[in-house]
Order: sequence, then structure tokens, then C-alpha cells
Amino acid sequence: MAMATSNHYITPIPNKILSKLHFQQKPSSACFTRNSLFLSLKSTARNSSSSAPAATSAVEAETQKSSVTPSKLLPFRVGHGFDLHRLEPGYPLIIGGINIPHDRGCEAHSDGDVLLHCVVDAILGALGLPDIGQIFPDNDPKWKGAASSVFIKEAVRLMYEAGYELGNLDATLILQRPKVSPHKEAIRANLCELLGADPSAVNLKAKTHEKVDSLGENRSIAAHTVVLLTRKY
Repeated sequence: MAMATSNHYITPIPNKILSKLHFQQKPSSACFTRNSLFLSLKSTARNSSSSAPAATSAVEAETQKSSVTPSKLLPFRVGHGFDLHRLEPGYPLIIGGINIPHDRGCEAHSDGDVLLHCVVDAILGALGLPDIGQIFPDNDPKWKGAASSVFIKEAVRLMYEAGYELGNLDATLILQRPKVSPHKEAIRANLCELLGADPSAVNLKAKTHEKVDSLGENRSIAAHTVVLLTRKY
């Protein structure tokens, strides 16, 4: 499978997605803004004399109101990520950016790195952003065979942009084979480098699935990740 090259670039996250960040406004203000927008659009739809430009103006007005609301950064935010990929012959098995020797690998649009995908989702979840599939859709040919390091670097950029840094990360890999222990430190070291994190802040565990279901039968691989983001002062 082709890996990412320098031709891959990060698509800026649309304002309509960034505006959903919970920390950009006080909870009460965010609720008021969403309710006001809903009522405005509902009123417009019921009024047969209303025109499309009027509805558009209402949306734009609410968006502008939201964007100028004073931000309130929480002292910390917690996010959880989960990912699962099917294992098939003919694919490389890449975990945490490390190529692991195995007779099968993850079938995916990108490189199928279940650990990095999981970490990205945990960071995005902590920030209140859409998941990795929405920001990097698997029907976009731009991400075909892309290295997942591209995705995690963008998640880290969004984290810093939002005013947070990584407090700590705890990840669990679930697979029956191969054994992860010989590669564990290489995976963790690469993950620390991608996150710009101290090794003491990144923990990695690996579990089998006791030969139960697709994970235990070596037909799939999964990962869970929990991250703590702390406010930068």
C-alpha cells in the first residue's frame, strides 16, 4: 500500500466546524446561541413570506455573534478514542507508525494505523470536534494510502491552537497476534515524538481477546485511548 508523501497537505478545518468547539464560549451562551439560531430558522420556515436571503442573514448573524463571544478555557479536557480495523492478507500491519511483521495487515483507505487513528479521535473528542472520519473522509482520494502521522499532526495543531497541551495519554491495543511486546518501546517512542510529549506522559498497553470473536480469531485489531488535555498558561 502506498504511504503518504510530501504531496499530502492538511485541509483547513471549516469555520462551521471550528465554531462547534465548546471552549469558544460559555456553556450558557453556547446554548442560547444554538437555541436562538434554531428558533430563527424555524420561524423563517413557517413564514411563507420569508425569503431565502432572510434565512441566510439570520444564520450569518448568529455565526458572527458566536464568533465574538469571549472564550472560556476549561482547566482540562478529557477525550476517548476507539478504532477497529479488519485484518487481511496483503496489507502491512502498521501500529503507532511502526511496521510490525505479520502475515496480514489492516485494510483501510489510509495506512490503517489503528493506534494513531484512535489517538487522533481522542484528541478531537477532547476538543469537542468531529471525528477523524469527518475531517479526513475515507472517500477522499487525497488520503488514499496516507500515513496516519499526517492526521495526528493536524490533531496536535488543533490542540495547540485551542490553547491546550497534552497532560497524559493512556492507550490499549487489542489483538490476538502478533505479540506487541517486542515493538512496544519503538511504538511508544514514535508516538511521543509525534505528540511532542515526554515519555512519562504516554502509556501503552496490549491485550489479547482470549480467542473470542473477530479480535480473538486474528481477523481484526482494535485500540482504545484516553487523553487528558491541560490548559496552557
